[in-house]
Amino acid sequence: MRSRLKMSYSAVEAKGVFLPLVEAHLEFQGGARYDDLLNIASRVEFFGRARLRFDVQVTHADSGRPVVRGYTVHAFVDEQGRPVRPPKWFLELMAQGAVIERESAPPL
Repeated sequence: MRSRLKMSYSAVEAKGVFLPLVEAHLEFQGGARYDDLLNIASRVEFFGRARLRFDVQVTHADSGRPVVRGYTVHAFVDEQGRPVRPPKWFLELMAQGAVIERESAPPL
């Protein structure tokens, strides 16, 4: 979020929007050791009216060998924990981030 949307998660929370984790899935594809340099590629998609899905692929930086892939699903909720639709300012940030991603990021 910080690199693509230019906004940290704590800044999102300061605006009254929270993204608690509701689902996680991992597929381990290979090993990695401490101090291995890894690349992490992620893609964000809306998933329903009040959910967001982060797809992630981790590979070795030097060889490109896969380490793990998976996803997490997060709900949009307000300060009381009630589901809410993504606010307009968040959708605008996502649209700006998507343009940057299409121009510079390889597909997952």
